[in-house]
Amino acid sequence: MQVSGDDRATFSDEQSPRRLIDTSTVYEGRVWDVVSEQFSLTADGETITRDFIRHPGAVAVLVLNDDGQVLLIRQYRHPVRMALWEIPAGLLDEEGEDFVDAAARELAEEADLTARQWHVLVDLFLSPGSSSEALRVYLARGIGDVPEADRHTRTYEEAEIELRWVDLDDAVSAALEGRIHSPSAVAAVLAARVARENGFIDLRPAMTPWPEHPSRHSTWPRGAVLEN
Repeated sequence: MQVSGDDRATFSDEQSPRRLIDTSTVYEGRVWDVVSEQFSLTADGETITRDFIRHPGAVAVLVLNDDGQVLLIRQYRHPVRMALWEIPAGLLDEEGEDFVDAAARELAEEADLTARQWHVLVDLFLSPGSSSEALRVYLARGIGDVPEADRHTRTYEEAEIELRWVDLDDAVSAALEGRIHSPSAVAAVLAARVARENGFIDLRPAMTPWPEHPSRHSTWPRGAVLEN
């Protein structure tokens, strides 16, 4: 079934508050917790229990230079035991920090770069069946270098980061051929390839609201009971 032009405005995900009966933290981690929640789909429906990761969310940056190349970074990821080609990204773990400011901070810390021009490229829930993690990917252009004296000292896995500039079309091929697996990188290069077709004019401004991020939700407070 095709979506007509008149229906596109309503063809979107939406918040769907349900009756929350109970919520508890079953594991407190260094970065994120595992919570268990009991809820019902309707006001008088049966009780359902789901465990999931409560995540602060993250931002990522697809950097595009004047030569049509995107920046990929190679970093070891222990849960999958692989070194992945990714894009600069990081947690939203500084209270009160604007989303785009967090993206600029991560770009400086992981790639020693600045950018003058920012747009929202794509928004994602990375694993909505098991995690509340929301990710906003920005397109950054107008690239500059962070001064040597101001550069971040990278540690642990980040100390091994390798940077590589790759033609956007080559990055798309790598995604479609299964040679890169990072969800943020795959989504970003595919979205950028589509957006490039009309000169990126349809991209959203960097300060576009992000109501899907958990910090912007006004429903499902912990310990509360909500009625439909």
